[in-house]
Amino acid sequence: MTDLLRIGASGISAYRSALSVVGENVANAETKGYARRDVTLKETSVGGSGPLYRPSLSGGGVQATGVNRAWNDFKAADARSAAGDAGSAGARAQWLGAVESALPDGDTGVSARITDFFNAANRLSADPNGTLARTNTLSALGDAVDAIKGAATGLGRVAEGISSDAASTVASIDTNLAALAKLNASLARAPDGTSAKASLSDERDRLLDDLSAQIGIDVKIASDGTAGVTLAGSPDTALVAGNQAASLALSVAEDGRLSFSVDGAAKSPSGGRIAGLADAAAATADTRASLDKVAVEFAGQLNSWQAQGRTPDKASGPALLSVGATAASLALATTNPAAIAAASADGTANGNLTALADLRGADGAEARMSGIVTINAQALAAATAQSTAAATRRDAALVERDDVSGVDLDREAAELIRFQQAYDGSARVIQVARETLQSILQLF
Repeated sequence: MTDLLRIGASGISAYRSALSVVGENVANAETKGYARRDVTLKETSVGGSGPLYRPSLSGGGVQATGVNRAWNDFKAADARSAAGDAGSAGARAQWLGAVESALPDGDTGVSARITDFFNAANRLSADPNGTLARTNTLSALGDAVDAIKGAATGLGRVAEGISSDAASTVASIDTNLAALAKLNASLARAPDGTSAKASLSDERDRLLDDLSAQIGIDVKIASDGTAGVTLAGSPDTALVAGNQAASLALSVAEDGRLSFSVDGAAKSPSGGRIAGLADAAAATADTRASLDKVAVEFAGQLNSWQAQGRTPDKASGPALLSVGATAASLALATTNPAAIAAASADGTANGNLTALADLRGADGAEARMSGIVTINAQALAAATAQSTAAATRRDAALVERDDVSGVDLDREAAELIRFQQAYDGSARVIQVARETLQSILQLF
């Protein structure tokens, strides 16, 4: 009779645990990073022996031996790798798009403004002494200067934005590394097969997901559940080892290029958002350098052309533009329309203006600015396509992982019914044992 009571009691305890796990699964069905739990149920046996029969085992009920997470390490690693690729490609596409916005094409673009200046100069050649034509030409040159300076300012803001994004990303990486190291200490102490261990493992994998999107990592999960993290492609560079976390540092060069170090040693992350930001910063720095070169050379070419001509008062043409080492320093050197040296040295009224067309070749500012815009547009198109493909792969990898670890409410409903019936059955076993015992006692 006591065996019957023990069997019923064990069922009550085991199936109550199972029902609790089902309830936890349902409650966390939409919780990010939550992996479905399963309860392992095991039949218990009771040994018996006596002088007249051989040792035997009889059923002793059921017990819940542990709570296990539904998880697949291979699919989790694939999802982390895909997230790193998507993070890198997404950051690059985002900031190359910002570069394109800083370099507008069409009627408001730098190349179009320079074209307007040359067109105004062509009109001036038809009336080289006309005050209105000279004013329009100088105004068009001022618009071109403003467009170049505007592009330089916009690119500078993009570089600052990338640096700020990188700084916040590095800070987030360091925070996540420290949190993971602290979590490792808790995981090492948590008993296997418990809900506490499962919850800690969920948080560990959530941190790893965040880290993989931020920086390329390689992960090894130890038998006690702790995570060892190294920089992707650099197995000797430990980011997290046990309860110790490394520190990632950012350096920003004068031109906006990014470099990184891990505990003081220079490293080049190969994945994650931080790698995409480094690529975008390099591309932006190259674009700024190209714009600076165009601005400086355009000023030099225009001032050289101006010096060869003569103003209406027969003087050599003064400089029209001033510039330092950058496009942002470009400025009109005069506001006097009469300073335009339209005439040639031999006295031809529009002789110098006809030579201005020599500045419009393949090496001229117009063509080179158009080339800068085109190169960035092509890079952006490639980055966007790569980002789309990487995001699609990441989403597919996450779906594959969630097929294993995600909560299916239909399945949980079926499990709820199954364990509820088992619980009711165990309660009925206890009731039958009680009623049987009472019947026996009533015989005396």
